[in-house]
Amino acid sequence: MTTRTPSKLNALYTKLAPGAPLSSEDLSSLGISADLAVHYVRSGWLTRLARGVYFRPNETLTLHPCLLMLQRQIQGLHVGGKSALDWYGVRQYLSQQPALHLYGWAAARLPAWFTERFPAEYHRKRLFEESPGALLHAAPFENRTGAPMVSTPERALLEMLSEVGVRQPLQEARELTESTYSLRADVLRELLRRCTNIKTVRLCLQLGKELSLPWAAKLDAATLPTGSRRPWVSKSADGLLVLKP
Repeated sequence: MTTRTPSKLNALYTKLAPGAPLSSEDLSSLGISADLAVHYVRSGWLTRLARGVYFRPNETLTLHPCLLMLQRQIQGLHVGGKSALDWYGVRQYLSQQPALHLYGWAAARLPAWFTERFPAEYHRKRLFEESPGALLHAAPFENRTGAPMVSTPERALLEMLSEVGVRQPLQEARELTESTYSLRADVLRELLRRCTNIKTVRLCLQLGKELSLPWAAKLDAATLPTGSRRPWVSKSADGLLVLKP
């Protein structure tokens, strides 16, 4: 071990991205076995975050590499809803440390080592006809290499609207929607056609029309899944929400 440890330590500190958590698989790719990882922890060269998760003690974990690790663990994980809108500059209420909204396909719980550093909420949601390995209009942020998966503004809007009446205040949703005048109508049309939630489709169309947004005029409700001809009615803390077809 004494002849191989220095080179492996050098690789540990030079070949992996700074600020990134390290999985057992990451260490194994550098030739660092589970037993050697335990030795490194005891020697102060690694810090253990959780079972099979480590980081280098002279660094501070950063958000994007942490999200990349979670993406490998939770099917379909991506930044969505209000958080994705915020990343693209669509925001209304600013708080010092807003919760990060993460969406995925599988029932899961975010690990404590992550939420202690990055306050976050996880939502298991299947809002569109799609597969977890090929999400509709979600991609690495700004198409950068090594960036986490993020909803496009069009998808993020629908994810946010789907939460109205549950955990999303209607008034804030209206104000956020008002700032989405530059959305792409063709992308929104595709998402709406494959949306499985009638409330979300109707609310998007209704707010777009009420706020006279440019993309709303390009959408034909007759070609979208708005459900039956009966009004959709829901009671929440905001009062009674009535959405007509």
